[in-house]
Parts: sequence; structure tokens; C-alpha cells
Amino acid sequence: MEKLEMNNIFSLFKNKKVLVTGHTGFKGAWLSELLNSIGANVYGIALDADELSLYNLIDLKTKVKSYIQDIRNLESIKKIVKEINPDIIFHLAAQPIVLESYNAPVYTYETNVIGTINLMEAMRELNNLECAVMITTDKVYENKEWAWGYREIDALGGHDPYSASKACSEIAIKSYKRSFLNNINMVSVRAGNVIGGGDFSKHRIIPDIVRAIEKDEPVELRNPNSVRPWQHVLDVLYGYLLVCYNLIYNDNVSDSYNFAPIDEGNIYTVEYITKIFIENIGRGSYKINVHDTNKKEMNMLRLDSSLARKELNWKEKFNTKEAIKHTAIWYKEYLNKNDVNNITKIQIKNYIGI
Repeated sequence: MEKLEMNNIFSLFKNKKVLVTGHTGFKGAWLSELLNSIGANVYGIALDADELSLYNLIDLKTKVKSYIQDIRNLESIKKIVKEINPDIIFHLAAQPIVLESYNAPVYTYETNVIGTINLMEAMRELNNLECAVMITTDKVYENKEWAWGYREIDALGGHDPYSASKACSEIAIKSYKRSFLNNINMVSVRAGNVIGGGDFSKHRIIPDIVRAIEKDEPVELRNPNSVRPWQHVLDVLYGYLLVCYNLIYNDNVSDSYNFAPIDEGNIYTVEYITKIFIENIGRGSYKINVHDTNKKEMNMLRLDSSLARKELNWKEKFNTKEAIKHTAIWYKEYLNKNDVNNITKIQIKNYIGI
């Protein structure tokens, strides 16, 4: 990943009107800050940010034109998208938590499926949209918990409502592409377990560790042996921008792409990630407390990112241990009550080489 290559890709976004749905969430806030740093005019549609969120900590509301709106409201979404008239869209708005999908299955399906359809309905009325990148998840695959990574041609499915809703949204995306949006460059992208500073979501291991440190308690690991493709948020977002670049300048683009670490990063368990994070941050402890519950999370999930590496020339900058290190650096600043706006800018600047 050469500096010149990255700069060529980033130059595409300068002065473009870029819409990010879900910009008040963890990945959406990082993406909005990244786009802002490379000169894009960023717009966002999302629900209000949680009080403790990256969006608020870096004062993103002063850098993005925000529309606080539930994506399930079709007429409002159509009106807002038409008003923005974006050149580029990144769709991240979602109910993203597996365990929460068991508590609120209808809301999860409405947000993840109908919300995606509502956005595509709005896209039908645009005449200058250059590309749309539809972000789903690694959990869209029919998970058989086998040892090798899922490829883009493998069957979609989902045991829990979150995974199934995202698989449904993938089917809807392909349907709209073929039925109504065949003149629009649109691709779905699937990433693994994304880590990085500023994630305060419930039921995610890094935020759980940080909350436990704040309470001076050991973090409880409910699935210590679960394996996920752990990767840093900036590596994933670079993949999203790279997809957009190829959609505009390359005719040979597939319908969907996986972004995941190479095999070495596809084998780490929750317990291992916890140990390395605690070691890097220099604080904390853990205990294993497996609950017998019908709210099942899959134990083994691996992704094959060969297609993105071959067709897009994507490559992660951080291996999994480096991703954990940079994540711990961010949270050290947070726990020490320092200005995390500064560390966020530094990490983006160092990543993109400006």
C-alpha cells in the first residue's frame, strides 16, 4: 500500500458531497472524520448519538451537516437525500448488535432491511450519484462454523435476527441493483470484527474491557473461545474508499467484497484479544463467565478476503496485534481524560500519510 496510491484514491473525494448514513455510530464517525480530513463535504443521516460516543467526543457535529432522522421513515429519507443530492453514499445505518437483535427483532429487521430499501428508493430519484457502498457484515453468511473463511460466493443466511436481517438486506441490494439501479455503481461490503478507539457499544469485547477498567472490575468473557476476524477500523474504511474508487474508475468490479485480515488474524479468540489489549493498555483483568442462554452467538467465523486483495489491491496496514495496540493507545488517552479529538486526528494522519 504505497503512499502515492493512497493519495490518488483519497483525491477522488476532495470537494465531493458524500453522504454517510449512520454517521453518529462508531464506524460512521471514524469514516466521517476520515472523509473530512481528505477534503470531502460530509453529510450524515442517523439517529441521535449516544451521550458517550466518538461523534460527541470529537465534536463531529461541527464538521458534518447532520440530519437526525430514523432511516425507517421513507418520505423523510427521500426528502433529505434529494436535498443533499450526494455524489457518493456510504450506507452504515443499522442496528448492529447480535444480542440486541434478540431483544428487539422487529426493530432490527425494520432498520436493517426496510431502512436499506428506503435509502435505495431515495437513490432512484438521484441523477448524479457516482457510487454507493452498502456496508453489511461478516455475519451475513450461513455460518456452519467451519475452519476456513467464507467467500463472497458462499450462501447467505443467519441464525440470529441481526445476521438474518443483514442477509436479507444483501438480497434486497442485489434486487434493487438489477431492477431499478442498474445505472448506479453499487456494491455491498462485508468486514469482520472491527476494533478501534471510540467504540462504546454494549456486548463488544473492547468496550466491555474499558467499562470494566473504569469500574475497577474484571471484565466477564461470555464466549472466551469465539474466533473472529479482528481488524482495525481504518483498514476497513480504507477498503470502503477503495471500493468506491474502483466503482468509478474500474469496470471490472464484483457485486460484493469481504475485508478481513490474512489467516494469521483470522484465528484469534476473544480471550486472546482480551489478554493482548489488557497488556497494551497496562490495566485491567478478566474472568470467564459462560452463560447458558438461547441467545446464541456463533463460535467460529472467518472471512476470505482474497477477492478484495486481487481485484482491488486492498491490503491491511495493521496486523491484528498492531490493531489492538493502536486501539489501546486511543483508549489510554480516553481513560486518562485527555483530548481524544487529538489522538483521533493523529491516528488518521499517520494512517493516510499526510
